[in-house]
Amino acid sequence: MALLIATRKIRADCFAKGLIKLDPNLDVRVWPETGNLAEIRYALVWKPKHGVLATLPNLEVIFSIGAGVDHVLSDPDLPDLPLVRFVDPNLTMRMTEYVCLHVLLHQRRMLDYAELQREKTWKDWSQQPGANEVRVGVMGLGVLGLDAVEKLKMLGYQVAGWSRSQKKIDGVECFSGGDGLKPFLARTDILVCLLPHTPETEGFLNAELISSLAQDGPLPGPVLINAGRGRVQVEADILEALEDGSLWEASLDVFEEEPLPASSPLWSHPRVVITPHNASISDDRAVCRYFSEQIARHEGGEPLQNVVDLKQGY
Repeated sequence: MALLIATRKIRADCFAKGLIKLDPNLDVRVWPETGNLAEIRYALVWKPKHGVLATLPNLEVIFSIGAGVDHVLSDPDLPDLPLVRFVDPNLTMRMTEYVCLHVLLHQRRMLDYAELQREKTWKDWSQQPGANEVRVGVMGLGVLGLDAVEKLKMLGYQVAGWSRSQKKIDGVECFSGGDGLKPFLARTDILVCLLPHTPETEGFLNAELISSLAQDGPLPGPVLINAGRGRVQVEADILEALEDGSLWEASLDVFEEEPLPASSPLWSHPRVVITPHNASISDDRAVCRYFSEQIARHEGGEPLQNVVDLKQGY
């Protein structure tokens, strides 16, 4: 029973050692050292080279490191096989930490205080609303979004959610689809985007959407937090919105091009917080445990967990 790790060398050795430790009988290979291709039944991947998976004639399951799977679905030669995404409490909690941290950062006007510190100015901002006055909207109500919604609700924010299909969450107003988008945005002071990248969501965070955010909130203007996928946002539109005032501040963990080029004006914008796509990093040990368990389930005839709907893209 062989498993191929195809991660373009990113932490490949760590994953190999972890999987072998959990199952010494597992034949773990690291691409491009594949050995006999016909022996490989499982593949653990992160941004695999296009076409690699199609060369494995007896491949049964593809495992994606991380919650997002667009890096796999972009392969035009992707085999029609079960694709399992990584879901783990540690990964979920890390994303929730990021979301809560940045919602609080903007609500408490920490960028203003950072500027005052640089100026050595002692000043309090009178316009610093309480959490109960701030309307937070979360786009994407999968595993990560649902947990973030629950924690934001516990902090006292007025939380709403938007998703492709209608959801029901206790104590949270839920919107869905095209008809629900405008009303959702109109009641949102801080927008949190956790959407996956699909053909439908590419360029979703654009000028039209940003201009539909609430302009009557307790902060100087709307805030955007994107910790989903970079190709969901239009960075030129975000910059323009920051300049014309239709957007007050932004926290961006993902970008159209990664790493973010040094030439990008986002780096130096005083109203933008940049993080290097690390809002929710997969823990190596958790990844190995999770996929080792999935292999055991598959070998034992049990259904795989968190299988991606290839048509929907998540």
